Amino acid sequence: MVLSEFFELVQFLFVVTFTTFLFNCVEYDVLFANRVVNHTGQSLGPLDRNKVTLHDAILPGEQCTERIQGNSWIIFLLIMAAIFWLYRLVKVIFNVLSYWEIRQFYKKALKIQMDELCNFTWQEVQGRLIHLQREQPMCVQKRELSELDIYHRILRFKNYTVAMINKSLLPVRLRVPFFGDTIFLTQGLKYNFELILFWGPLSLFQNKWSLHPKYKRAANRQELAKHLSRIILLTGLVNLLLCPFVLVWQVLYAFFSYAEVIKREPGNLGARRWSLYGRLYLRHFNELDHELQGRLGRGYKPAAKYMNAFVSPLLAVLAKNVAFFSGSVLAVLIALTVYDEDVLTVQHILTAITVLGVVITITRSFIPDEHMVWCPEQLLQCVLAHIHYMPDHWKGNANKSETRDEMAQLFQYKAVFILEELLSPIITPFILIFPLRSKSLEIIDFFRNFTVDVAGVGDICSFAQMDIRRHGNPQWMSEGQTEASVYQQAENGKTELSLMHFTIKNPHWQPPQESSVFISHLKEKVHQDAQTGPSPQLLLSEAPLCTSLLSNESGTGPDNLLASVLAHPVLTASGLPGRNRRFVPPSSTASAAASVLASLSSSQQPHASRSRSHSLLPSRQQHDDTMYCSDHTVGDSMSASDSRMLSQSYSALASEFASAEMSLHAIYMHEVHQQKTQHASAPFQASVPMRDLSANSGQGPLIQSAQSVTLAPPASGRLGGWAEEEEEEQADEEEINTNPVPDQTSRGSS
Repeated sequence: MVLSEFFELVQFLFVVTFTTFLFNCVEYDVLFANRVVNHTGQSLGPLDRNKVTLHDAILPGEQCTERIQGNSWIIFLLIMAAIFWLYRLVKVIFNVLSYWEIRQFYKKALKIQMDELCNFTWQEVQGRLIHLQREQPMCVQKRELSELDIYHRILRFKNYTVAMINKSLLPVRLRVPFFGDTIFLTQGLKYNFELILFWGPLSLFQNKWSLHPKYKRAANRQELAKHLSRIILLTGLVNLLLCPFVLVWQVLYAFFSYAEVIKREPGNLGARRWSLYGRLYLRHFNELDHELQGRLGRGYKPAAKYMNAFVSPLLAVLAKNVAFFSGSVLAVLIALTVYDEDVLTVQHILTAITVLGVVITITRSFIPDEHMVWCPEQLLQCVLAHIHYMPDHWKGNANKSETRDEMAQLFQYKAVFILEELLSPIITPFILIFPLRSKSLEIIDFFRNFTVDVAGVGDICSFAQMDIRRHGNPQWMSEGQTEASVYQQAENGKTELSLMHFTIKNPHWQPPQESSVFISHLKEKVHQDAQTGPSPQLLLSEAPLCTSLLSNESGTGPDNLLASVLAHPVLTASGLPGRNRRFVPPSSTASAAASVLASLSSSQQPHASRSRSHSLLPSRQQHDDTMYCSDHTVGDSMSASDSRMLSQSYSALASEFASAEMSLHAIYMHEVHQQKTQHASAPFQASVPMRDLSANSGQGPLIQSAQSVTLAPPASGRLGGWAEEEEEEQADEEEINTNPVPDQTSRGSS
């Protein structure tokens, strides 16, 4: 961190100095050969006398200084840059002192040396911190610190931000003419939100852990709203005043950062990244940065496959022809260059070669894979397994462009990210002055209504307590357990999913009474639904096949387990026989997930240090025994590489299994939520958690592979060749060879 901040200072200094040099110290007429330079000297030949050198194009130091001193605009910009650099320098010095204190705390209190810190997991560091509080109390208000207390201290402001995004309080959704609703949240806008609300000199917090007392009283809410409105207006006007300078900096920084990358790999602009809004929308309450990064990293490939599944035939035809014409011209230029290198001396020939290469790379990104098959529903289900959140109206509408456009707001192109950051200095002041000011009273009410004082922690967002009774949503399995009004409910099941995520990530945490009741209710519901679901033995036996369908060749045991749950309803709906050669009745994703979760809960011995027994995470005492108490368990789906990984790094594998367990819970809870919604909207119509693929005469979507290839069998036919997973059994091989079934495949229609 210290080295990174130091080089940020160096980068800023370099950009300012180098830009000033380029504008004032370079003779461009000489550089572009618009003015002839004649070198005199007896040792120079006739041709060398007219050759331009780099020294000829650079002005002497005295002349360069005179140019700078004679330009008042340049001097003003340099003064502004110097002030900002000094401010950053002071901030870096302050951060270095803070980092030094943290370093000493790790070494002396936690007994962790700096060269060993990278080998410690967060759970180990957290355990030492809790143990230290018991032996040498650092917090006088509480004898013991829980895992939740530590998370609250670290994520105090992040939890507030996540809650405000969840309740649509921050004005990040704009209606743009000709474009409709657009999400706009940049680093600059987020910085201003935090400056106004959390840590600025006029913010709502009087220090890092306490909200100002006046904002906790409802008597003067109107006056406080007007005061906050004036602060927002002042901040917006300052942003408007600094807009030209920030804009110039953004353009220069983007040019120096991405120009070389665009020239070398122009396809990087077509790569995708999780947007800043997406990171806040998809973030659980009490989720650390590394936990969020790991979860979104696992969901990157499924999300990219889903977004790439949408192609425009018209755009593909245009891209193919543009690539053909550009490639033809580029091939001729390269051939001429190979024949005679003097071709490179022709004016703009290198520019033409570079531009043509960029055009070809960009157009190729619009040409779809010829083997790609249309299967958006299963791809979106794979995405949900990792990101854990999606709007209700996406279910069953994964093939629509509206769903793709909304997904693009969470998973944006890198080029869009760069463009938004460049436009941020212009748009941010207007968002602050108009939409945000109009929400001043709502912001004041939000912080008053959803701020609680926790002993030993300070003021935190009440949503971060994951209190089902206060913030639960009846549509998300907390019916009868919550007293929350619509205003108090977290949207999209944020409270329930965050509680499950935190409980799984922190297996030794003792949840409060209300949370324990919800977890027990969820466990009972899982066991109830598991009775109608497929057996875990069948699911785990299908793991290799399902992994192949998902093209997860390098998948670990947890990944294989997740693949079997996602693909099983599709395979059973298409009439796939099980290992015993009998056809299995179709089942839903919810019942498949419930079956596995119930099996894990019943097969694992409960921990002595906690009351719940439904966790997937195995204890270290169980490591020497079997991880699960049956030969038809998750351990069977692990490959040899997984076993070696388990012996080498237990913590890493346990973390992967915890992520898989949370993915199963997310899928299950979303399916149950959809069932409740469908029952409420159509009480006389049987609700089906997943689309009935067999009702579409074989045209329903299947799981897409990494190359976007899948098989969609006719509903009335049998899939041949799938039984080859039993080729180690001689009798099965003879049965297959004796009664061959033709491989009936069909491409999905777009």
